[in-house]
Amino acid sequence: MRIVFMGTPEFAVASLDELIQSGCEVAGVVTAPDKPAGRGQKVSESAVKQYAAAHGLKVLQPEKLKNEEFLKELKALNADLQVVVAFRMLPEVVWNMPARGTINLHASLLPQYRGAAPINWVLINGEKESGVTTFFLKHEIDTGDILFTEKITLTGHETAGELHDRLMYKGAGLLVKTVKAVESGRYAENPQHHLAEGVELKHAPKIFKEDCKIDWNQPAEKIYNLIRGLSPYPTAYTALNEKILKVFGAEYELAETGEQPGEFLSDNRTFLKVAAPDGFVILTDVQLEGKKRMRVAEFLRGVRL
Repeated sequence: MRIVFMGTPEFAVASLDELIQSGCEVAGVVTAPDKPAGRGQKVSESAVKQYAAAHGLKVLQPEKLKNEEFLKELKALNADLQVVVAFRMLPEVVWNMPARGTINLHASLLPQYRGAAPINWVLINGEKESGVTTFFLKHEIDTGDILFTEKITLTGHETAGELHDRLMYKGAGLLVKTVKAVESGRYAENPQHHLAEGVELKHAPKIFKEDCKIDWNQPAEKIYNLIRGLSPYPTAYTALNEKILKVFGAEYELAETGEQPGEFLSDNRTFLKVAAPDGFVILTDVQLEGKKRMRVAEFLRGVRL
């Protein structure tokens, strides 16, 4: 069975590698165009392109997915199945091209957390479990018939970066299982609307800068979940000495504070904490605008509150 793989970031590389290692025939890879990145605006290749080039795979990098030249090249790859991991929304002319359709790996337990940022929102909302899902693509995003899911239990303390890595490898294994099942014809399709009946669905929209600003009037645990759900990227932030302070790591304690929410407290040596209505958020890993990221003890050596 000939497969065309579509993906862009590091998360997708593990899945592509697992497909190759398991002996699947990857006829080609579709990924994002090269683009300037960083202060020097040096041209950057996607993680998937770098892997594909290192393994001699044909690479397509369309600017527009409805471009006639791209569609001709894609059709020439003669794929039986397309596989999508962390790519972009596909037009029907693309996802409907292969005889066996197009499957997607999503980093949540669908139908919960449809959208662009499931890993972040699961943690921001303090969920107790997460997982990965494979499904066939249809018209509406993340709504296709489910093939397989695999759950993981959350600790309540992991960051988005840590959950990303757990789901990246868990998803790679599930994707290979799904491809083998589609190849053999031994699978069942479970429509999502059955799973969604009578259930309050939570969504995972793209995260913008305003979503990352810490509201110190929220409960301490909710602030803690926001911080870890946005760490290391795009990162929760607040203001300190009229500068942006990014917060990568924190703990929290419940207590009667007597302080105004948002008030910073520190001994200027070992700890930095901020009052919330029901306790304190203890900052452990921060970065002040114009400075490098550092642990709080190091940070306090250069800053006076």
